[in-house]
Amino acid sequence: MLTNIFTRTHPLLIMAKKVLLIEDDKDIRDTIIYALREEQIEVIASEDAKILKQLAEINPDLILLDNWLTDWKSDANGQQISKEIKTNAATSHIPVVIVSAVSNIKEIAEAGQADGYLKKPFDLTDLFAIVHKFVD
Repeated sequence: MLTNIFTRTHPLLIMAKKVLLIEDDKDIRDTIIYALREEQIEVIASEDAKILKQLAEINPDLILLDNWLTDWKSDANGQQISKEIKTNAATSHIPVVIVSAVSNIKEIAEAGQADGYLKKPFDLTDLFAIVHKFVD
């Protein structure tokens, strides 16, 4: 009981792991935020990839990256953004999971040197499994 009250009052003091979520679909973004916060995971969320300019300051334990983002560099997608993160010595240690509904998500993730992928639509069990694989 005491833990429950403390968690609600001071959630950031309890949340040790941090996920950066980049997802342009508000409903999906809000669902992931809610679900991961219930798992005591801090979530920094953005609707676009511009937040990656703050990657060093955010210092996430994991990046969940939607594949269909077009605002980062010209028409870059999640695969290209992931590859840029993974080939940069300063950020290559951060696990990246590409999230997409495309049928060839596995190939896209591999080409982007991502550490994993999550196929939309997904259930919360799949979300938790992939996130805990990298943050635990």
